[in-house]
Amino acid sequence: MSYVGPEFDPSQPPRRRIGRPLAVTVAALVPTCLAGWLVYQATSGPDGNGPARSLPAPSSPSADRSTPSEAGPPSPTKSDKGQEKGKGKGEDGKGDGNDSSTKPPTRRPAANGPLKGKVVVVDPGHNTGNFRHTAEINRQVDIGTNRKECDTTGTSTNDGYTEAKFTLDVARRLRTLLEQQGATVTFTQDGDRPWGPCVDERARIGNEARADAVVSIHADGSGAGNRGYHVILPAKVKGGAADTSPIVAPSRELGERIAGKFLSATGSAPSNYVGGGTGLDVRSDLGGLNLSTVPKVFIECGNMRDAKDAALLKSAEWRQKAARGISEGIDGFLRG
Repeated sequence: MSYVGPEFDPSQPPRRRIGRPLAVTVAALVPTCLAGWLVYQATSGPDGNGPARSLPAPSSPSADRSTPSEAGPPSPTKSDKGQEKGKGKGEDGKGDGNDSSTKPPTRRPAANGPLKGKVVVVDPGHNTGNFRHTAEINRQVDIGTNRKECDTTGTSTNDGYTEAKFTLDVARRLRTLLEQQGATVTFTQDGDRPWGPCVDERARIGNEARADAVVSIHADGSGAGNRGYHVILPAKVKGGAADTSPIVAPSRELGERIAGKFLSATGSAPSNYVGGGTGLDVRSDLGGLNLSTVPKVFIECGNMRDAKDAALLKSAEWRQKAARGISEGIDGFLRG
């Protein structure tokens, strides 16, 4: 579409061959030039480089593309996508499956399932922040029979993979499996607090939830050559706020079921240094068990200081098997 613009000078009327003065001729041209300039201004864009009115859309395929203002924000670039993909990873951003320091989205229990109506409390042992809060975790708390440290840092493999990262990763995998079965799952900590909680609070969380079962997840720090898993059961103790009498029997049943399913799911053998080959150990010195009023056990999934066990504990595939074994043990206990 042609328009009046810089390259299109308005036409000038033919010069009359009469003897009028030059001033008259110039005076006659002024209105015409002014009219042409006004038409140019009216039809040009704000920058004077083109028409202000919209042009018909082209018939080529590109005519269907929307402008950025019509289509909303542009799609992420490759680097933007990399940043978005990184969300939900742990603090080091490696995405290697070993990093569980970021709290995942809250999940709801399944609408239906064999464990619908059951409440399970999962206790990921220690906390990745405990190393930075030694004063807080070293303070003494009452465990009924005596007083002990609020919490500990936990152990680690020889190359620095911490027990706290391991326990949180397995716990989250376990939660997913249990919720798929319809259970309501509560955590004592989910990477959402700087340290702790203390052992007495961990017990209290299970008690206040009126949990049908509580499992505290750990990994051991014994000497090299000591291998295998073991499940810790509460001994019968009574003193102060501690009275495990009502939970000793159901806790043993829970522990036995978890020990059996853990063996079949992971292929790991029961501990060769605790429990006499049974994979079970009874203790009276753990505040998390002493103060519990609901069925509760600990599981030491392996020995982080043994190279062969450590290789398993660092494997995401093996951790998924561990979570499945614990889940199946809980399922068997809750369904009878």
